[in-house]
Amino acid sequence: MSAHYGSRQVLHGVDLCIQVGEIFGLLGRNGAGKTSLVRAICGRLAPSAGSISVGGNRPDGASVPSIGLVPQDIALYPALTIQENLEVFGRLSGLSRKATRLAIEEAIDVAHLGERLNDRVDHLSGGWKRRVNIVAAMLHKPALLILDEPTVGVDVDARNALHRMIQMLRRDGTGILLVTHDLQQAELLCDRVGILLNGRLVLQGAPKMLLETAFSGRGEFIIEFAEILLDGQARTLRDMGFMANENRLSWHLVGDRTLDCFADVKRAGLDPREMHFRQPGLDSLFLWLSQQQCEYASEGVA
Repeated sequence: MSAHYGSRQVLHGVDLCIQVGEIFGLLGRNGAGKTSLVRAICGRLAPSAGSISVGGNRPDGASVPSIGLVPQDIALYPALTIQENLEVFGRLSGLSRKATRLAIEEAIDVAHLGERLNDRVDHLSGGWKRRVNIVAAMLHKPALLILDEPTVGVDVDARNALHRMIQMLRRDGTGILLVTHDLQQAELLCDRVGILLNGRLVLQGAPKMLLETAFSGRGEFIIEFAEILLDGQARTLRDMGFMANENRLSWHLVGDRTLDCFADVKRAGLDPREMHFRQPGLDSLFLWLSQQQCEYASEGVA
């Protein structure tokens, strides 16, 4: 599936299938095309090529009963209680009054909302608002639930509670598209992930399989600096094979000789705040793919 905003192409041949009861993590930097893909799935952006089907239905932008969307910004009525919000969203999703009541009763058990149904939303913590927002989006039992950065701005306890809730929805057979910048979250929760770069889904698969394929058991050496390096210092690290993270304070090297790097860094006269060795994660894979994309672009390949 491809899509355009005017003359600008924002999605290039994206081929994606989310199974029943699967959590699929969509990863990508700002501007990679994640929002455009979500808009297309929800029927708000018409594909210029290809098609979209959710639960056997094609989204048309007006009524998409097979989809539940939890946006990054809280989408609830702050002056209403949890109960009132759920009643409104149940009716907006097309449920009858009776079906809405039954759906709320079921959701209370899933999300443990019972004791707080009469609390106003504007009195809730960030974690509770996220929990209610997810419940509001799943009352009509959508085939696909889209979660856009569901744990942004919540504490560790709330994050863990939301993770348990997401895993429970998967066990009940809901397909979940998790849009996230949190690569550790994706590695922990997702059955499969896809990495979106410049509107292209460049890689997708089970996290463990992708990491094994990319790194073949090699280790990763990470250096953290307190300040951004001077040009000459950065050049020295690049000559050693290191890649800079987006913040340019963290540098990574994946290879078989990482243990020699401790001495190499010291001999280069660099003074890192921290150096450590670990097994590569999804953040390592994402950094490596981004670097490859930059190199291809500079060579005129992409």
